[in-house]
Parts: sequence; C-alpha cells; structure tokens
Amino acid sequence: MTHNVSLLIVDDEESVRDSLYNWFIEDGFEVACAENAKKALSMLEAGHFDIILADIKMPGMDGMEMHRRIRTLDPDAIVIIMTAFASVETAVQALKDGAFDYITKPFDPDDLSHLIRNAARQVEMKSENEVLKSRIVSLENIEDIVGNSPEMMKVLKDVESVSQSNSSVIITGESGTGKELIARAIHSNSSRKFFPLVTVHCGALSEDLLESELFGHEKGAFTGAMFNRKGRFEIADGGTIFLDEIGTISGKMQIELLRVLESKQFVRVGGNKEIHSDFRVICATNRDLKKMVDEKAFREDLYYRLNVVNISIPPLRERAGDIQLLVDYFIKKYCNSMSRDLITIEPAALKRMEQYDFPGNVRELENMIERAIVIGNGKEIRLKDLPISTSVPVSSAESLQELEKNHIQQILDKLDWNISRSAKLLKVDRVTLYNKIKKYNLKKDKEK
Repeated sequence: MTHNVSLLIVDDEESVRDSLYNWFIEDGFEVACAENAKKALSMLEAGHFDIILADIKMPGMDGMEMHRRIRTLDPDAIVIIMTAFASVETAVQALKDGAFDYITKPFDPDDLSHLIRNAARQVEMKSENEVLKSRIVSLENIEDIVGNSPEMMKVLKDVESVSQSNSSVIITGESGTGKELIARAIHSNSSRKFFPLVTVHCGALSEDLLESELFGHEKGAFTGAMFNRKGRFEIADGGTIFLDEIGTISGKMQIELLRVLESKQFVRVGGNKEIHSDFRVICATNRDLKKMVDEKAFREDLYYRLNVVNISIPPLRERAGDIQLLVDYFIKKYCNSMSRDLITIEPAALKRMEQYDFPGNVRELENMIERAIVIGNGKEIRLKDLPISTSVPVSSAESLQELEKNHIQQILDKLDWNISRSAKLLKVDRVTLYNKIKKYNLKKDKEK
C-alpha cells in the first residue's frame, strides 16, 4: 500500500526525526525530514509530498502557520499535526483549517502507524480515482464516431445537444449502423459518465429471463435462483441503462417497463420491497416503432414515454463519403491489434467499396477490413481480398441506362474483359458490345 507514498517529517527534535524516519522507511514510505517550518516550506516548493507529519511547537514559525502556508502551496497535501496534550485545542483548530488529523505526544507507535496508513490509503484512493476518471473520459476518444458527411454531422450535433439532459432517447437505424456507439457517446458526454452504462440486449432474452435481468430476483424466486441478484435497473443507479432492440419486448414487459420509467421504482422477482433507482434510459431499435404502435404491437404510452428525443442514424449507403474515413480507421485499428505495420488500400478496392450497398452497414465494413487484413498479403488491401461482388449493386442505379452500364461492367469484369465470352453471356454480338463500351466509356481496371 505504502509504495510511492511520500512522507515529510517536520520536528525540531533530532531524535524524533531520526526515529520516525527509520520507522517509516521500514514501512515502505519515501521519507524526508526537516528541522523547522522554513526548511519544510522550502522543500515543498521544490517538490510534492503526499503526507506531512508536523510538530505544532517549533522555534520560529510554528506548525499552525506552516499548515496555513502548506494549504496555499499544495491544497492536496495531507497534514497530520503532532502536539502535546496541553495543546489539543490548537490541534482541533488545525482540523477546522483542513488538517487530516492530529496525534498527541508521547504517542503510541501503533496509533501513529495506523494513522499514517489511513492517510496513505486516502492518497492511493485519490490516485486511483484520478486514473479511473481519466480512463472513463478517454472512452470518448477510444471509440470515435467516424464520419464527416452532412448526415453524420447532424447525428453528432444531436448527440451533443441531448447529452446534458436526462430525457429518454430512442436511437433508430438499420442493424450495424452503430446505435450502441451513439448511446455510449451520449452517456460519455453526460453528467452521468462517472456512473455505469448498463447494456441490455432485449432481443436475446425470453420474457422471463428479461424480467429477471432488468429487475433482479430474490433467492428462491424460481428454480436455480440460488442467491439474491441485483437487476440492471438497480445497477444503473446514477448512470444510464441502454435497452437495445426495444421493439422485441412482450406486451407484459412493455407494461412493466412503463411503470418503472414513470416511478423509477421496481420490485425484484420474488421480492416485495420497492427499490428506487435514478437512471436515464436510452433505447435502440431497427424497427418502425410508430408503425408497431399503429398496428397495436407496441404500447402508444410507452412509445411516447421513450421517444422524447429521436436520433436516426443513416445507413452507410446514404453516407458513402464516410467510407474512406471508416476504412482508414479500421485498418489502423486492426493493424495495431495484430501488431502489423500499417497498410493501405488500393484505389480499385476503395472505389468498389464506395459503390457497394453495405446491407450490414458499418459492422459489415469493419468485418470486411478485418478479414482482408487477416487473409491478405503485402502492404495493401486489394480488390481480390474483399468478399464482395465486383458489380455495382442494382439499388445504386438511377436509370435504365445506369442499370445497363453497371450490368455490362459487371460481366466484363467477371470475365476479365474477354469480349467474345462477355458478348455471348450478354446475348449480343461483339460489335454491339464494343459500341456499348464506347457509349458508356467503360474501362478495364488495370490495377485489378
């Protein structure tokens, strides 16, 4: 515990300084000594000490004045006052001025050791909290939301505006668009970020399991319930609960969820005690909840209770301008995780990805890049490393001419621009095919 905790002993009696120095060195502290307040303040100006153990009665500047100056120099330093019994009132005043504690002379070695250990524990807890806070804050940058298209800039603006409120949020979008990432961004930028973000994948659980997962259960509530168990709402106290695939929950669970959202109270399965929890709820769905409301498949009152703010994430095909940024991001991510040198992507492969529809959205793109890095050789991802058709998808065509152009390009690429075989497959003669190639300015990808 005491490793790297620094201690400054301030006392005008050399025998006291020496004995305490040897004592706490053996306990693992980094120890320094000063024979008076002036020397101690000079040492504090030169460097930080976690704990200062100071006598209150010293020639020149006394311990009280030194303590007041320490508070100015280093407000985080822990000061412990040593005093004779007759000066206890003075020591109490030091406590009021911010001292950690005091101990009377002659002191019991065990009492002093216990007091210093408590102070050291506080130093280390503060250090650990700072580390944890920095890690939590850094979450905002670990999983950056990649994209600078107008569509994604609107999403980011919505995230920024909603983060500081406690309103319920529904995030909508196709599978793989990054709904959970947006939920994490909202939580990480909110005042609740130092409390848990609890995720529940509603679609993966049956009604009974979901009830137990959300509300917890008491020992013996059902077969296999061997212990009391906190539910996700209880764990999310002070933080955020993210309910993914909210559109899959049953009618009974919709009623239960509405009651909890309105009262912030619930009862564990098999219990009878009301439990209060202060949480914010964020939901996500790839379903049309409004349509489900119209079809009586989702409660209207729950829908409006959840849908205070709606953030819609566009599919990747509607923000093709972000594909290069995402490709670069995932290449860097997986090259780092695989301890490989950073690679690039050939223009032909990037172009084909920008033309592809990505029905699986960003999740599919990420999987594609990871796979290409694993199976590919060399310093770049090539078109042949991508598990997608070399054609432009039909849905990207805007006219019959565009459809014809894309189809001819697909056949030519598929047959490596063998004109005879391509014409036969297209059921046209070679002259017609040449005319189409000229008309649409089709070219063989030389880098393929």
